[in-house]
Amino acid sequence: MEAIRKQATKLREQVARQQQAVLKQFGAGGYGGSDSLVTDEAELQQHQKLEKLYISTRAGKHYQRDIVRGVEGYIVTGSKQVEIGTKFSEDSRKYGAENTCTSGSTLSRAALNYGRARAQMEKERGNLLKALGTQVAEPLRAMVMGAPLEDARHLAQRYDRMRQEAEAQAIEVLKRQAKVRETPGNSESVMKLEAAEAKLQDLKSNMAILGKEAAASMAAVETQQQRLTLQRLIAMVEAERTYHQRVLQILDQLEGEMISERQRIEAAPSPSMDNTMPPPPSYEEVNGIYASQSNNGTTDSLYFLGEVVHPYQGESDVELNLSVGDYVVVRKVSNNGWAEGECKGKAGWFPFGYIERRERVLASKVGEVF
Repeated sequence: MEAIRKQATKLREQVARQQQAVLKQFGAGGYGGSDSLVTDEAELQQHQKLEKLYISTRAGKHYQRDIVRGVEGYIVTGSKQVEIGTKFSEDSRKYGAENTCTSGSTLSRAALNYGRARAQMEKERGNLLKALGTQVAEPLRAMVMGAPLEDARHLAQRYDRMRQEAEAQAIEVLKRQAKVRETPGNSESVMKLEAAEAKLQDLKSNMAILGKEAAASMAAVETQQQRLTLQRLIAMVEAERTYHQRVLQILDQLEGEMISERQRIEAAPSPSMDNTMPPPPSYEEVNGIYASQSNNGTTDSLYFLGEVVHPYQGESDVELNLSVGDYVVVRKVSNNGWAEGECKGKAGWFPFGYIERRERVLASKVGEVF
């Protein structure tokens, strides 16, 4: 029978603890409890404050962790983009440097400009990724894993355990009070009641001190957490803003260069031709002049190379058809606006204003130019 009574007592105590757990679950949002046996108004307010701090710092920690993960993912994908963009830049510059297009160098210059601009943009992207890593991810990771937050949370958990112990001790006091009422005058019951009440008072005193310490520590962590997270968000925005501003400057400059080049070869008006400009002399006359000069002279004539900047469509058999970017070996310039030369193996006349001088070459070197 004695064993049965002990078993029943143990079961009653287990039921009492379960009841306390249920009360804490439904009465305090999952953190600690608010049983009136051990709390007064001040302690209840402190407990509620600590509970809010615990929830706030936990949410702040999770948000900091989310930022770190997001930034790390951005850095990984951004590094791959830098790699691809750098290769693209190298390919563009290689084409611009090695292009041997016979119709002009316009695309080569555009490719060189684009390759240079792309390299600058990828450099800026690399700087952005570095800033996000050092100024955002690392400080937040250090706080998530840091000791202050963990120490404050441990204090809060110690306070919660002590509060649960005080609640259990309060139940013990109630039991002792009931036993004293059942057996009045029993000195042993009175002594046990006094001891239980003294222990409960010590627990409540220690709980109040620990609660204040835990609340102050959690409040300090929350303040630091909020301030640091905001600072890192601002740093991230500033880094991205600086990156986009610099990339926009690079793109504006590149666009200006390309549009200028396009306007030069397509949109620029052709030079006006004087309606009174006489037609070019006959090509037979020119051949005769050059033949007599080359037969009588002892040195090479000095020619020069011109690049076509405006297209020209010849109107007779003695005139050349010119496309923008073509090179012409100019052999004669008349005083009436016409020039004679050779382009792509064909000789003839063309308006001198349609070309720009690029370099001078000896007649004996013409074969090496084309």
